[in-house]
Amino acid sequence: MVSLFQLFSIGIGPSSSHTVGPMRAARMFGTKLQEEIGLEKINTVHVDLYGSLAMTGIGHGTDKALLLGLEGEKPEEICPDTVDSRVSRIQNEQTLYLNGVHKIVFDPEFHLGFHKGKRLPYHSNALRFRAYDKVKNELANQLYYSVGGGFVVAHEHAKHSSSSDTVDLMPYPFSTCEELLVHCRDNGKMIYDIVMENEKALRTESQVRKGIFQIWQVMQDCVERGFHQEGVLPGGLDVKRRAPEMYSQLMQTADTNDPTEFMDWVSLFALSVNEENAAGGRVVTAPTNGAAGVIPAVLHYYLHFTPNPTDEGIIRFFLTATAFGILFKIGASISAAEMGCQGEIGVACSMAAAGLTAALGGTNEQIENAAEIGMEHNLGLTCDPIGGLVQIPCIERNTMGSVKAINASKLALRGDGTHRVSFDQVVQAMRQTGEDMKSTYKETSEAGLAANVPVSVPEC
Repeated sequence: MVSLFQLFSIGIGPSSSHTVGPMRAARMFGTKLQEEIGLEKINTVHVDLYGSLAMTGIGHGTDKALLLGLEGEKPEEICPDTVDSRVSRIQNEQTLYLNGVHKIVFDPEFHLGFHKGKRLPYHSNALRFRAYDKVKNELANQLYYSVGGGFVVAHEHAKHSSSSDTVDLMPYPFSTCEELLVHCRDNGKMIYDIVMENEKALRTESQVRKGIFQIWQVMQDCVERGFHQEGVLPGGLDVKRRAPEMYSQLMQTADTNDPTEFMDWVSLFALSVNEENAAGGRVVTAPTNGAAGVIPAVLHYYLHFTPNPTDEGIIRFFLTATAFGILFKIGASISAAEMGCQGEIGVACSMAAAGLTAALGGTNEQIENAAEIGMEHNLGLTCDPIGGLVQIPCIERNTMGSVKAINASKLALRGDGTHRVSFDQVVQAMRQTGEDMKSTYKETSEAGLAANVPVSVPEC
Protein backbone atom coordinates (compact mmCIF):
# COMPACT_ATOMS: atom_id res chain seq x y z
CA MET A 1 0.00 0.00 0.00
CA VAL A 2 1.30 3.40 -0.99
CA SER A 3 0.28 5.92 1.64
CA LEU A 4 -0.49 9.61 1.28
CA PHE A 5 2.43 10.23 3.62
CA GLN A 6 4.82 8.47 1.25
CA LEU A 7 3.69 10.42 -1.81
CA PHE A 8 3.77 13.65 0.20
CA SER A 9 6.93 13.44 2.29
CA ILE A 10 8.87 16.31 3.80
CA GLY A 11 12.47 16.58 2.67
CA ILE A 12 15.05 18.90 1.15
CA GLY A 13 15.84 19.90 -2.42
CA PRO A 14 16.69 19.71 -5.13
CA SER A 15 15.51 16.19 -6.08
CA SER A 16 13.43 13.45 -4.50
CA SER A 17 15.08 10.70 -6.55
CA HIS A 18 18.62 12.15 -6.47
CA THR A 19 18.69 13.79 -3.01
CA VAL A 20 15.95 12.44 -0.75
CA GLY A 21 16.14 8.83 -1.99
CA PRO A 22 19.95 8.51 -1.78
CA MET A 23 19.97 10.06 1.71
CA ARG A 24 17.42 7.47 2.83
CA ALA A 25 19.34 4.65 1.15
CA ALA A 26 22.59 5.68 2.84
CA ARG A 27 20.90 5.82 6.22
CA MET A 28 19.34 2.40 5.60
CA PHE A 29 22.77 0.97 4.83
CA GLY A 30 24.26 2.49 7.99
CA THR A 31 21.43 1.00 10.05
CA LYS A 32 21.96 -2.37 8.39
CA LEU A 33 25.67 -2.28 9.29
CA GLN A 34 24.92 -1.36 12.89
CA GLU A 35 22.33 -4.12 13.32
CA GLU A 36 24.03 -6.95 11.41
CA ILE A 37 27.79 -6.36 11.72
CA GLY A 38 28.53 -3.69 14.31
CA LEU A 39 29.85 -0.24 13.46
CA GLU A 40 33.14 -0.77 15.31
CA LYS A 41 34.23 -3.21 12.57
CA ILE A 42 33.75 -0.70 9.74
CA ASN A 43 36.76 1.25 8.50
CA THR A 44 35.34 2.74 5.30
CA VAL A 45 32.42 2.65 2.86
CA HIS A 46 32.35 2.88 -0.93
CA VAL A 47 29.29 4.04 -2.87
CA ASP A 48 28.84 3.42 -6.62
CA LEU A 49 26.16 5.29 -8.57
CA TYR A 50 24.64 4.30 -11.89
CA GLY A 51 22.29 5.61 -14.57
CA SER A 52 20.74 9.02 -13.99
CA LEU A 53 22.32 9.27 -10.53
CA ALA A 54 25.74 9.11 -12.15
CA MET A 55 24.90 11.43 -15.03
CA THR A 56 23.33 14.28 -13.04
CA GLY A 57 24.14 13.40 -9.44
CA ILE A 58 26.41 16.35 -8.69
CA GLY A 59 23.90 18.88 -10.03
CA HIS A 60 21.16 17.23 -8.01
CA GLY A 61 23.12 17.13 -4.74
CA THR A 62 23.41 13.33 -4.63
CA ASP A 63 26.96 13.46 -3.26
CA LYS A 64 25.93 15.70 -0.35
CA ALA A 65 22.85 13.59 0.38
CA LEU A 66 24.91 10.41 0.59
CA LEU A 67 27.40 11.90 3.05
CA LEU A 68 24.64 13.14 5.33
CA GLY A 69 22.67 9.91 5.02
CA LEU A 70 25.70 7.89 6.05
CA GLU A 71 25.94 10.16 9.08
CA GLY A 72 22.42 9.07 9.99
CA GLU A 73 20.43 12.08 8.83
CA LYS A 74 16.82 11.91 7.64
CA PRO A 75 15.67 14.23 4.83
CA GLU A 76 12.54 15.20 6.78
CA GLU A 77 14.55 16.27 9.84
CA ILE A 78 17.85 17.73 8.63
CA CYS A 79 18.32 21.51 8.80
CA PRO A 80 19.07 22.74 5.25
CA ASP A 81 21.18 25.60 6.63
CA THR A 82 23.78 23.15 8.03
CA VAL A 83 24.29 21.03 4.90
CA ASP A 84 27.14 22.92 3.23
CA SER A 85 29.22 23.33 6.39
CA ARG A 86 28.89 19.65 7.28
CA VAL A 87 29.81 18.53 3.78
CA SER A 88 32.85 20.84 3.81
CA ARG A 89 33.99 19.33 7.09
CA ILE A 90 33.77 15.80 5.66
CA GLN A 91 35.65 16.84 2.52
CA ASN A 92 38.40 18.61 4.45
CA GLU A 93 38.90 15.96 7.14
CA GLN A 94 38.21 13.01 4.79
CA THR A 95 36.28 11.30 7.57
CA LEU A 96 32.62 11.00 8.50
CA TYR A 97 30.65 9.69 11.47
CA LEU A 98 28.75 6.59 10.38
CA ASN A 99 25.24 6.74 11.85
CA GLY A 100 26.43 9.87 13.62
CA VAL A 101 28.59 7.96 16.12
CA HIS A 102 31.40 5.92 14.50
CA LYS A 103 34.28 7.71 12.77
CA ILE A 104 35.36 6.13 9.45
CA VAL A 105 37.73 7.03 6.62
CA PHE A 106 35.83 8.70 3.79
CA ASP A 107 37.22 10.80 0.94
CA PRO A 108 34.29 11.78 -1.32
CA GLU A 109 36.52 12.02 -4.39
CA PHE A 110 37.68 8.43 -3.92
CA HIS A 111 34.81 6.71 -2.12
CA LEU A 112 32.01 8.00 -4.37
CA GLY A 113 32.01 6.44 -7.84
CA PHE A 114 29.89 8.00 -10.61
CA HIS A 115 29.61 5.38 -13.38
CA LYS A 116 28.40 7.50 -16.25
CA GLY A 117 26.74 5.66 -19.10
CA LYS A 118 26.20 2.48 -17.09
CA ARG A 119 22.69 1.46 -16.09
CA LEU A 120 21.64 -1.55 -14.04
CA PRO A 121 18.68 -3.63 -15.27
CA TYR A 122 15.96 -2.93 -12.70
CA HIS A 123 16.04 0.87 -12.52
CA SER A 124 18.21 3.72 -13.76
CA ASN A 125 18.73 5.19 -10.28
CA ALA A 126 20.89 2.50 -8.66
CA LEU A 127 23.28 2.79 -5.70
CA ARG A 128 25.64 0.07 -4.47
CA PHE A 129 27.09 0.39 -0.97
CA ARG A 130 30.11 -1.64 0.15
CA ALA A 131 31.65 -1.65 3.63
CA TYR A 132 35.25 -2.67 4.43
CA ASP A 133 37.33 -3.31 7.53
CA LYS A 134 40.88 -2.02 8.15
CA VAL A 135 42.50 -4.76 6.06
CA LYS A 136 40.11 -4.14 3.14
CA ASN A 137 37.91 -7.20 3.67
CA GLU A 138 34.43 -6.59 2.27
CA LEU A 139 31.96 -6.89 5.13
CA ALA A 140 28.73 -5.87 3.37
CA ASN A 141 27.46 -5.23 -0.15
CA GLN A 142 23.99 -3.80 -0.69
CA LEU A 143 22.24 -2.52 -3.81
CA TYR A 144 19.36 -0.03 -3.60
CA TYR A 145 17.20 1.73 -6.18
CA SER A 146 15.88 5.27 -5.80
CA VAL A 147 12.66 4.85 -7.75
CA GLY A 148 11.26 8.38 -7.62
CA GLY A 149 9.47 10.51 -5.06
CA GLY A 150 11.99 9.60 -2.36
CA PHE A 151 10.98 5.91 -2.47
CA VAL A 152 13.87 3.46 -2.00
CA VAL A 153 13.78 -0.26 -2.80
CA ALA A 154 16.45 -2.80 -1.82
CA HIS A 155 17.51 -5.10 -4.65
CA GLU A 156 16.25 -8.28 -2.99
CA HIS A 157 12.83 -6.70 -2.48
CA ALA A 158 12.72 -5.37 -6.03
CA LYS A 159 13.24 -8.88 -7.40
CA HIS A 160 10.51 -10.50 -5.34
CA SER A 161 7.99 -7.77 -4.56
CA SER A 162 4.47 -7.94 -5.90
CA SER A 163 1.57 -5.51 -5.96
CA SER A 164 -0.36 -8.09 -3.94
CA ASP A 165 2.19 -8.19 -1.09
CA THR A 166 0.32 -5.67 1.05
CA VAL A 167 -2.98 -5.40 -0.76
CA ASP A 168 -4.82 -7.13 2.08
CA LEU A 169 -4.05 -4.17 4.36
CA MET A 170 -6.49 -2.04 2.42
CA PRO A 171 -10.25 -2.31 2.84
CA TYR A 172 -10.58 -0.96 -0.71
CA PRO A 173 -7.60 -2.17 -2.81
CA PHE A 174 -7.26 -0.77 -6.33
CA SER A 175 -4.64 -0.77 -9.04
CA THR A 176 -6.70 0.91 -11.78
CA CYS A 177 -9.03 3.88 -11.79
CA GLU A 178 -11.87 1.65 -12.90
CA GLU A 179 -11.41 -0.50 -9.79
CA LEU A 180 -11.39 2.67 -7.69
CA LEU A 181 -14.62 3.91 -9.30
CA VAL A 182 -16.28 0.53 -8.76
CA HIS A 183 -15.53 0.82 -5.04
CA CYS A 184 -17.09 4.28 -5.12
CA ARG A 185 -20.23 3.12 -6.94
CA ASP A 186 -20.70 -0.05 -4.88
CA ASN A 187 -20.30 1.77 -1.56
CA GLY A 188 -21.81 5.15 -2.34
CA LYS A 189 -18.51 6.91 -1.62
CA MET A 190 -16.37 9.62 -3.15
CA ILE A 191 -12.78 8.95 -4.19
CA TYR A 192 -11.46 10.83 -1.18
CA ASP A 193 -13.61 8.67 1.12
CA ILE A 194 -12.02 5.51 -0.29
CA VAL A 195 -8.51 6.87 0.23
CA MET A 196 -9.32 7.93 3.77
CA GLU A 197 -10.59 4.44 4.60
CA ASN A 198 -7.39 2.93 3.22
CA GLU A 199 -5.23 5.38 5.18
CA LYS A 200 -7.12 4.39 8.32
CA ALA A 201 -5.63 0.91 7.93
CA LEU A 202 -2.34 2.53 9.01
CA ARG A 203 -3.41 5.31 11.41
CA THR A 204 -6.49 6.94 12.89
CA GLU A 205 -8.56 9.45 10.95
CA SER A 206 -7.51 12.23 13.32
CA GLN A 207 -3.86 11.34 12.67
CA VAL A 208 -4.47 11.42 8.92
CA ARG A 209 -6.11 14.82 9.09
CA LYS A 210 -3.43 16.22 11.40
CA GLY A 211 -0.69 14.87 9.13
CA ILE A 212 -2.27 16.45 6.06
CA PHE A 213 -2.38 19.86 7.70
CA GLN A 214 1.26 19.48 8.78
CA ILE A 215 2.21 18.81 5.15
CA TRP A 216 0.09 21.76 4.02
CA GLN A 217 1.83 24.00 6.58
CA VAL A 218 5.28 23.03 5.25
CA MET A 219 4.07 23.87 1.73
CA GLN A 220 2.80 27.27 2.86
CA ASP A 221 6.03 27.97 4.75
CA CYS A 222 8.01 27.10 1.63
CA VAL A 223 6.00 29.50 -0.50
CA GLU A 224 6.41 32.28 2.06
CA ARG A 225 10.19 31.72 2.30
CA GLY A 226 10.53 31.81 -1.45
CA PHE A 227 8.82 35.22 -1.56
CA HIS A 228 11.71 36.79 0.35
CA GLN A 229 14.89 34.85 -0.57
CA GLU A 230 16.79 36.94 -3.09
CA GLY A 231 20.01 36.16 -4.93
CA VAL A 232 21.31 33.57 -7.37
CA LEU A 233 20.60 29.84 -7.21
CA PRO A 234 23.61 27.59 -6.58
CA GLY A 235 25.15 25.30 -9.18
CA GLY A 236 26.85 27.52 -11.73
CA LEU A 237 24.00 28.51 -14.08
CA ASP A 238 23.70 31.93 -12.39
CA VAL A 239 19.90 31.68 -12.36
CA LYS A 240 18.45 34.65 -10.49
CA ARG A 241 15.61 34.06 -8.06
CA ARG A 242 12.54 35.73 -9.57
CA ALA A 243 9.92 35.11 -6.89
CA PRO A 244 10.83 38.07 -4.59
CA GLU A 245 10.65 40.66 -7.38
CA MET A 246 7.47 39.15 -8.80
CA TYR A 247 5.91 39.12 -5.34
CA SER A 248 6.78 42.80 -4.85
CA GLN A 249 5.29 43.71 -8.23
CA LEU A 250 2.05 41.84 -7.59
CA MET A 251 1.66 43.38 -4.14
CA GLN A 252 1.98 46.84 -5.70
CA THR A 253 -0.56 46.14 -8.43
CA ALA A 254 -3.08 44.25 -6.28
CA ASP A 255 -6.80 44.91 -6.74
CA THR A 256 -6.50 45.64 -10.44
CA ASN A 257 -9.27 44.64 -12.77
CA ASP A 258 -7.11 42.27 -14.78
CA PRO A 259 -9.08 38.99 -14.82
CA THR A 260 -5.92 37.01 -15.63
CA GLU A 261 -3.93 38.26 -12.63
CA PHE A 262 -4.64 35.03 -10.75
CA MET A 263 -2.38 33.28 -13.27
CA ASP A 264 0.51 35.52 -12.19
CA TRP A 265 -0.09 34.54 -8.59
CA VAL A 266 -0.30 30.85 -9.43
CA SER A 267 2.97 31.11 -11.32
CA LEU A 268 4.50 32.95 -8.38
CA PHE A 269 3.44 30.25 -5.91
CA ALA A 270 5.08 27.59 -8.07
CA LEU A 271 8.21 29.66 -8.72
CA SER A 272 8.62 30.30 -5.03
CA VAL A 273 8.54 26.59 -4.13
CA ASN A 274 10.82 25.45 -6.91
CA GLU A 275 13.41 28.14 -6.33
CA GLU A 276 13.52 27.00 -2.72
CA ASN A 277 13.87 23.42 -3.94
CA ALA A 278 16.70 24.32 -6.31
CA ALA A 279 18.49 26.00 -3.41
CA GLY A 280 18.25 22.87 -1.27
CA GLY A 281 15.49 24.21 0.97
CA ARG A 282 12.76 22.29 2.78
CA VAL A 283 9.97 21.17 0.47
CA VAL A 284 7.31 18.47 0.20
CA THR A 285 7.66 15.83 -2.49
CA ALA A 286 4.43 16.21 -4.42
CA PRO A 287 4.95 13.55 -5.64
CA THR A 288 8.58 14.49 -6.46
CA ASN A 289 10.86 17.43 -5.70
CA GLY A 290 11.23 18.38 -9.35
CA ALA A 291 7.45 18.85 -9.49
CA ALA A 292 7.07 20.10 -5.92
CA GLY A 293 5.57 23.45 -6.89
CA VAL A 294 2.49 22.33 -8.82
CA ILE A 295 0.27 21.06 -6.00
CA PRO A 296 1.12 23.89 -3.54
CA ALA A 297 0.42 26.44 -6.28
CA VAL A 298 -2.97 24.93 -7.10
CA LEU A 299 -3.82 24.63 -3.41
CA HIS A 300 -2.99 28.32 -2.95
CA TYR A 301 -5.22 29.06 -5.95
CA TYR A 302 -8.02 27.14 -4.22
CA LEU A 303 -7.42 29.07 -0.99
CA HIS A 304 -7.18 32.57 -2.49
CA PHE A 305 -9.10 32.54 -5.77
CA THR A 306 -12.11 30.27 -5.36
CA PRO A 307 -15.28 31.06 -3.40
CA ASN A 308 -15.66 29.60 0.08
CA PRO A 309 -12.49 27.48 0.46
CA THR A 310 -12.59 25.23 3.52
CA ASP A 311 -10.31 23.01 5.56
CA GLU A 312 -12.42 20.08 4.42
CA GLY A 313 -11.70 21.05 0.83
CA ILE A 314 -7.97 20.88 1.55
CA ILE A 315 -8.38 17.41 3.07
CA ARG A 316 -10.35 16.25 0.04
CA PHE A 317 -7.73 17.74 -2.27
CA PHE A 318 -4.88 15.76 -0.70
CA LEU A 319 -6.81 12.50 -0.44
CA THR A 320 -8.00 12.68 -4.04
CA ALA A 321 -4.57 13.66 -5.38
CA THR A 322 -3.15 10.68 -3.51
CA ALA A 323 -5.46 8.25 -5.31
CA PHE A 324 -4.16 9.33 -8.71
CA GLY A 325 -0.54 9.47 -7.54
CA ILE A 326 -0.91 5.83 -6.46
CA LEU A 327 -2.37 4.89 -9.84
CA PHE A 328 0.53 6.52 -11.70
CA LYS A 329 3.06 4.83 -9.46
CA ILE A 330 1.42 1.42 -9.97
CA GLY A 331 0.60 1.78 -13.65
CA ALA A 332 3.68 3.63 -14.90
CA SER A 333 6.13 5.61 -12.74
CA ILE A 334 6.63 8.95 -11.04
CA SER A 335 10.36 8.89 -11.86
CA ALA A 336 11.79 11.17 -14.55
CA ALA A 337 14.64 8.68 -14.96
CA GLU A 338 12.04 6.17 -16.19
CA MET A 339 9.28 8.28 -17.75
CA GLY A 340 10.82 11.65 -18.53
CA CYS A 341 9.20 14.78 -17.12
CA GLN A 342 5.73 13.44 -17.92
CA GLY A 343 6.41 11.27 -14.88
CA GLU A 344 6.97 14.34 -12.71
CA ILE A 345 5.23 17.48 -13.98
CA GLY A 346 2.61 15.43 -15.82
CA VAL A 347 1.76 13.37 -12.75
CA ALA A 348 1.72 16.43 -10.46
CA CYS A 349 -0.52 18.28 -12.92
CA SER A 350 -2.94 15.36 -13.07
CA MET A 351 -2.98 14.92 -9.28
CA ALA A 352 -3.56 18.65 -8.77
CA ALA A 353 -6.36 18.76 -11.35
CA ALA A 354 -8.13 15.87 -9.63
CA GLY A 355 -7.60 17.33 -6.17
CA LEU A 356 -8.90 20.76 -7.13
CA THR A 357 -11.97 19.26 -8.78
CA ALA A 358 -12.74 17.30 -5.63
CA ALA A 359 -12.23 20.35 -3.41
CA LEU A 360 -14.66 22.31 -5.60
CA GLY A 361 -17.37 19.67 -5.28
CA GLY A 362 -16.93 17.74 -8.52
CA THR A 363 -18.36 14.27 -9.04
CA ASN A 364 -16.16 11.19 -9.21
CA GLU A 365 -16.54 11.18 -12.97
CA GLN A 366 -15.51 14.84 -13.22
CA ILE A 367 -12.53 14.15 -10.96
CA GLU A 368 -11.38 11.29 -13.19
CA ASN A 369 -11.88 13.48 -16.26
CA ALA A 370 -9.75 16.27 -14.77
CA ALA A 371 -6.96 13.81 -13.94
CA GLU A 372 -7.10 12.39 -17.45
CA ILE A 373 -6.94 15.84 -19.07
CA GLY A 374 -4.04 16.83 -16.83
CA MET A 375 -1.87 13.96 -18.03
CA GLU A 376 -3.10 13.72 -21.62
CA HIS A 377 -1.54 17.07 -22.42
CA ASN A 378 1.77 16.27 -20.77
CA LEU A 379 2.38 13.03 -22.66
CA GLY A 380 5.89 12.91 -24.12
CA LEU A 381 7.27 15.65 -21.85
CA THR A 382 11.01 15.07 -21.66
CA CYS A 383 13.36 15.62 -18.73
CA ASP A 384 16.32 17.65 -20.02
CA PRO A 385 17.75 19.76 -17.18
CA ILE A 386 20.49 22.11 -18.30
CA GLY A 387 23.75 21.31 -16.55
CA GLY A 388 22.04 18.54 -14.58
CA LEU A 389 20.50 21.15 -12.26
CA VAL A 390 16.85 21.25 -11.21
CA GLN A 391 16.50 24.80 -12.51
CA ILE A 392 16.04 25.19 -16.29
CA PRO A 393 13.44 24.25 -17.50
CA CYS A 394 12.27 22.64 -14.24
CA ILE A 395 11.26 25.76 -12.31
CA GLU A 396 9.18 27.36 -15.07
CA ARG A 397 7.76 23.96 -16.00
CA ASN A 398 6.08 23.89 -12.57
CA THR A 399 4.31 27.16 -13.33
CA MET A 400 3.01 25.75 -16.62
CA GLY A 401 1.89 22.54 -14.94
CA SER A 402 0.02 24.50 -12.27
CA VAL A 403 -1.94 26.62 -14.74
CA LYS A 404 -2.64 23.55 -16.85
CA ALA A 405 -4.02 21.71 -13.81
CA ILE A 406 -6.46 24.54 -13.09
CA ASN A 407 -7.55 24.58 -16.71
CA ALA A 408 -8.07 20.80 -16.67
CA SER A 409 -10.24 21.11 -13.56
CA LYS A 410 -12.30 23.90 -15.08
CA LEU A 411 -12.87 21.91 -18.27
CA ALA A 412 -13.95 18.86 -16.29
CA LEU A 413 -16.30 20.86 -14.05
CA ARG A 414 -17.97 22.38 -17.11
CA GLY A 415 -18.89 18.88 -18.28
CA ASP A 416 -20.97 16.11 -16.77
CA GLY A 417 -18.07 13.70 -16.32
CA THR A 418 -18.62 11.89 -19.62
CA HIS A 419 -15.41 11.60 -21.64
CA ARG A 420 -14.07 9.43 -24.43
CA VAL A 421 -10.57 8.72 -23.09
CA SER A 422 -10.35 7.08 -19.68
CA PHE A 423 -7.72 7.81 -17.07
CA ASP A 424 -6.49 4.20 -17.24
CA GLN A 425 -5.96 4.53 -20.98
CA VAL A 426 -3.88 7.67 -20.45
CA VAL A 427 -1.72 5.87 -17.87
CA GLN A 428 -1.12 3.08 -20.39
CA ALA A 429 -0.20 5.64 -23.03
CA MET A 430 2.14 7.38 -20.60
CA ARG A 431 3.92 4.13 -19.79
CA GLN A 432 4.29 3.21 -23.46
CA THR A 433 5.56 6.70 -24.27
CA GLY A 434 8.08 6.53 -21.44
CA GLU A 435 9.33 3.15 -22.58
CA ASP A 436 9.68 4.38 -26.17
CA MET A 437 11.42 7.62 -25.16
CA LYS A 438 15.18 7.63 -25.71
CA SER A 439 17.15 7.35 -22.50
CA THR A 440 18.91 10.64 -23.25
CA TYR A 441 15.62 12.42 -22.51
CA LYS A 442 15.31 10.87 -19.06
CA GLU A 443 17.20 13.09 -16.62
CA THR A 444 20.64 12.50 -18.15
CA SER A 445 21.22 16.05 -19.47
CA GLU A 446 22.35 14.53 -22.78
CA ALA A 447 19.55 15.81 -25.04
CA GLY A 448 16.93 18.53 -25.50
CA LEU A 449 17.66 21.88 -23.88
CA ALA A 450 20.57 20.39 -21.96
CA ALA A 451 22.34 19.51 -25.21
CA ASN A 452 21.62 22.81 -26.94
CA VAL A 453 22.49 25.32 -24.23
CA PRO A 454 26.24 25.19 -23.53
CA VAL A 455 27.07 25.69 -19.85
CA SER A 456 29.94 25.09 -17.49
CA VAL A 457 28.94 23.41 -14.23
CA PRO A 458 30.76 21.06 -11.84
CA GLU A 459 31.55 17.62 -13.22
CA CYS A 460 30.97 14.34 -11.38
